[in-house]
This record gives sequence, C-alpha cells and structure tokens, in this order.
Amino acid sequence: MSEKASDPEKKSGPEEKSGPEKKSRAGRDLPAAIAVGGTLGVSIILILLFAPMLWYGLVAVAFAIATWEVTKRLHTAGYNVAFWPLLIGGQVIIWVSWPYGPTGVLVAFVATVLVSMVWKLLAQGISNAPEDYLVDLALTVFVLAWLPLLASFGVHLVTQEDGAARVATLMVVVVCSDVGGYAAGVLFGKHPMAPAISPKKSWEGLVGSLLVGTVGAVGCITFLIGSHWWIGLILGPVLVVCATLGDLVESQVKRDLGIKDMGTLLPGHGGIMDRLDSLLPSAFVVWAVLTALL
Repeated sequence: MSEKASDPEKKSGPEEKSGPEKKSRAGRDLPAAIAVGGTLGVSIILILLFAPMLWYGLVAVAFAIATWEVTKRLHTAGYNVAFWPLLIGGQVIIWVSWPYGPTGVLVAFVATVLVSMVWKLLAQGISNAPEDYLVDLALTVFVLAWLPLLASFGVHLVTQEDGAARVATLMVVVVCSDVGGYAAGVLFGKHPMAPAISPKKSWEGLVGSLLVGTVGAVGCITFLIGSHWWIGLILGPVLVVCATLGDLVESQVKRDLGIKDMGTLLPGHGGIMDRLDSLLPSAFVVWAVLTALL
C-alpha cells in the first residue's frame, strides 16, 4: 500500500514514537492538550480585555507559522507551491483588513494570485518551461484562500462595534463545539460520520457539538454582545457544521499527504495549523452572520 493510501490517523512513525505520550480514546495526549489549550485561551482573553488590536499581531504571527507548516508539508510531498508570495501576500491580506475591510482583502487576495501566477511561470527561469504549473499554482491559490483569506474575516471582527466580544464569541463557540463533540464522541460515539476521511468523528459527536455549541452561541450573543438570543440559534448550528467540515477538509489534506499532523509545535495538538482547521471557516461564518444580523 502506498504512503498516500495509508491511514494517517493510524499510522505509526517517528512523530508518534517521540515520547511516552498518554493518549485518550480520541487519540490525544490529553494533559498536554489541556495545558496548551488553556495557555492559548488565557492569552487570547487577556489580549481581548486589555489590548484588542493586538489580536492582529497574534493572528498574523500564527498564520505565518501555519503557512510555513503547510508549505513545508506540501514541498515534502513533491508540490512546489509559491512560498514567498503565500507568506508575504498572506500577511498583506490579513493586515489590510484593518484600514480597508473586505474590499482591501479582496484586492490583496487577487493581487497575490496574480503575483503567484507570474512567480510560478518564471520559477524555472525564462529559458525553461515551468514544471507542474497548473497543479502547483492551484495548490498555491488553495492555500491562500484556506489560510489568510478566511483568517482575514476573523481578525477583522475586532475592528467592528463590540469587536472584542465578537472575537470572543468566535473562540467560545468553537471551543464549545470541540468540547461537546469530544465528550459525546468519547462517551457515545458508535456511528462514524465520515470513516474514509476521519475515522474518529462520529454522528454522536456531531450531536454533542450542535448542542453545546448552540448553547455557547446563545450565551455569547445574549451576555457578551447583548443582542437577541435567537441570533445564537442561527449562529450556533451553522458555525458547528462549518467547523466540522473545516476539520474534515484538513483531515483529507493530511490523508492525501500521508501525515498525521501538519506540525509538532504544540504538544498534544500537533502544529499551529492543526488548531486552526475548524476556526477558519468559523471565522467567516461569525463575521457573515453577525454583520448581517447585528
């Protein structure tokens, strides 16, 4: 069986044997995951309480690392995406949302795509034809849309009215979805949702995510933002479904690449990108729903 056809969730290798991890039924080193998650959560809370605009800096750094993680994995698999246009253009996409909002993001995104087209065209020099141009360019645009474009909606939340509360709503509801899905999956999970993509996800876990995530959304809308509770009934289920699909998208990307995690920076979590998979589509959902209904 080839490496790409193997199951990265069950694969054993150097990354999994690097230390005596204590793994839960869901496959995590739970104490390390809780410690890292708690540290990140406290850091975000402090930023939102005392210096909300530092959110831009935190997101920019996180996505610079995530871009490096993803492009490194792609390069290892033989895909030569345009790293420097992704890194620099991604930072521009994130930062330009501060003064110019979605219009600036769209302009920066299109400009980065155009630069990437030329970058890959001339990567072999003007005397040589580019190799695998369409595949590498398509993956470059995919990563650009997957990471900085979706991230720009999450970071732009902080510039809106009650911006810190909106960012907190994004983080709280995603955490509620994760906790509800994890608990229900461990306790009751018997029916795999998408076994060919992510064997550990179950329909019971999705129900747990929907219940806890919707409760979290109603609570955030009511007490943090101070608006109509029914907005949470819309936000919660839509966010949970999109977060789950975002997680499945990253699972399939890793399955195609034959890897378990995008990186190893965060003990118990993998890499930075492994913590951002569900947040990325969720950021757009929170921005879209709250912009439309508030």
